[in-house]
Amino acid sequence: MYALKRTKLQHLMMEGSQSLENKEEVGSSSPLNSPLNSSSSPSPIMSNCPLNSSNPHCSVSVDVDLVAVNEDGVEKVVGHKRKSSVVWNHFKKVKINGEEKAECNYCSKKLTAKSRKDLACMIVAHEYPLSIVDHLWFRSYSESLQPLFKVPTRNTTKKDILKLYEGYKTMSMKLVDKMESKVALTTDLWTASNQKKGFMAITTHYIDDKWAMQSRILRFAYLPCPHTAEAISSLLVECMLDWNIDRKLSTITLDNYSTNDSLVSSLLVKLDSSSLILDGQLFHMRCCAHILNLIVQDGLSVITEGIEKVRNSVAFWTATPKREQTFREAVRQLKISSTKKLILDVKTRWNSTYHMLNVALIYNDAFNRLKARESLYTFTPTENDWELAKEICGRLGLFSRVTEMFSETQYPTANLFFPLMYEIRLSLLNWLSSFIGTISNIASKMMTKFEKYWSTVHGVMGVAIVLDPRYKLKLVEYFFPHFYGNSSEMEMEKIKRLCYSLFYEYEAKSAKDETLREKSDEAEPQNDDVGDILKGYDSFVNSDISLVKSELDLYLEEKVLPREPTFDILNWWKHTGIKYLTIQKLARDILAISISTVASKSAFITGGRLVSPHRSRLKKNTLGALMCTQNWLCKEQRNHFGINLGHVKDARFRVYESDSDVEDEVSEIMSTTSSSQP
Repeated sequence: MYALKRTKLQHLMMEGSQSLENKEEVGSSSPLNSPLNSSSSPSPIMSNCPLNSSNPHCSVSVDVDLVAVNEDGVEKVVGHKRKSSVVWNHFKKVKINGEEKAECNYCSKKLTAKSRKDLACMIVAHEYPLSIVDHLWFRSYSESLQPLFKVPTRNTTKKDILKLYEGYKTMSMKLVDKMESKVALTTDLWTASNQKKGFMAITTHYIDDKWAMQSRILRFAYLPCPHTAEAISSLLVECMLDWNIDRKLSTITLDNYSTNDSLVSSLLVKLDSSSLILDGQLFHMRCCAHILNLIVQDGLSVITEGIEKVRNSVAFWTATPKREQTFREAVRQLKISSTKKLILDVKTRWNSTYHMLNVALIYNDAFNRLKARESLYTFTPTENDWELAKEICGRLGLFSRVTEMFSETQYPTANLFFPLMYEIRLSLLNWLSSFIGTISNIASKMMTKFEKYWSTVHGVMGVAIVLDPRYKLKLVEYFFPHFYGNSSEMEMEKIKRLCYSLFYEYEAKSAKDETLREKSDEAEPQNDDVGDILKGYDSFVNSDISLVKSELDLYLEEKVLPREPTFDILNWWKHTGIKYLTIQKLARDILAISISTVASKSAFITGGRLVSPHRSRLKKNTLGALMCTQNWLCKEQRNHFGINLGHVKDARFRVYESDSDVEDEVSEIMSTTSSSQP
């Protein structure tokens, strides 16, 4: 609504009072550089400009028009309200592209409140504690930049952040709501670092109208114990209804917890299965990054004793500065050229164990030499331990590379992982035939775990690779004989049958939508025309052709594209894929599916799934607002410093609820300008 709220300005202008906001010049140049101010004698018009005047004014009540300015610069009075602030003697409110600003009656400078919003964005984006506004030197720094800027209190800053959260949530909800495609969900459970509290991050993934991959954290919610399937499903459904996506879901990707099967069953009961892909057959996806973690952990458990010796050795020689110096001296004497430092791993993270072993192998000779010099060092790895560590590190490089891809902030599309996962499976098959007994034992345990989880995700990955015009069914036909032997034909038929089932479902939905549109058109009065007798001819011909070859048949028969490493599959489907409209819709939904839950850790998390200490002490709603808002900020464009912190400057969501904020800003600018006059 264009109506303005009646508000009261609490501080008189030009009397040393401090307001909440600083100015931002949006339109014309500074009044000091204006042609009206270029002469040596002051212009009678500009002398009345409050931005240049040093004379105090009295506070009076004035009538203020709200003027809307469209993109063509045409003004239109859209509201009228009596304002009590003196600033409105010299300014009028205008709306420029939906945003309210205050325009000077004399120099046409336009001002808008931003400083407090930018402070809130800074705290959210950089994970600063809310108490920063109480820090002496922060306040001193702010005062040195602008003495009249009043740094808000911690409570005011928290309110500003919550308002910022509501604004960005509204924007994000509109973005998700207008999507015609389906959305995929991921969930991740976190705990507070200094409290026994659990939280759940719910993230949505989709391909937007410009065919760009998008993800948004929908909610970061407190999850009370016990974390039962019913409690988690209730929270998920509540979030889905809040964001109006309960009928737009494609899949949900979960960590591999023991309660997930019952959780998915509970969700399927609460959701309308007819709105899900193939009535929910593909609804549950497992986190592939977590699967890899479990697979490697099982393999490393075979050589636990050797790894423990390396871990103890690293811990011993990094325990004190003196020992570190002794170790560096031994490295220098042995003329080992590497400058890498010893790394102590985190036992629950296999990739850290992998990196620890890699670095320790470089200094194998140094460890052996120091054994004879230090009596307390009694747990040196044996030659066999070092040989096994070398073999394992050489084989785990592939797992490390794939895991890093899973963890990338900018999500790669699902089709990229099909060849990688099959490369892992092929490697495990090769390890099984190793002449080193320990290696074959490791491979056996890893293969068992791989087969357990692979069956739940390879269907979606198979469809994703078929939707890649560089591979289609050819890659499946190439890989499967190596893995399934005599049963490869049956496995290939499963993937092909799944592709056609999906295609027919999407085709039927498209036909239903088209029928509804035609009925809507028929409802409009039309003139009888002799030519209308053939109005259904084109549809008849097209339906006859479709009985011969479907759109999917034509796509699969088309020659595959060259394997270019820079190939952009989303761009291909956006432009070239328009000749396969039904498959294009399918590709948009399938390629958006996230096969890993680690994506939601892009929001401020330290040390895995632990909320940082100064965040975990906040109230639940404040923590959730911080978590989501930071994610939404970072999903926008780069700021003017070139740092990927998002549309902090362009979001244009007001942090403020009343007109008094604008009045405070204008009053402060007038005071600032006045105090700076000679």
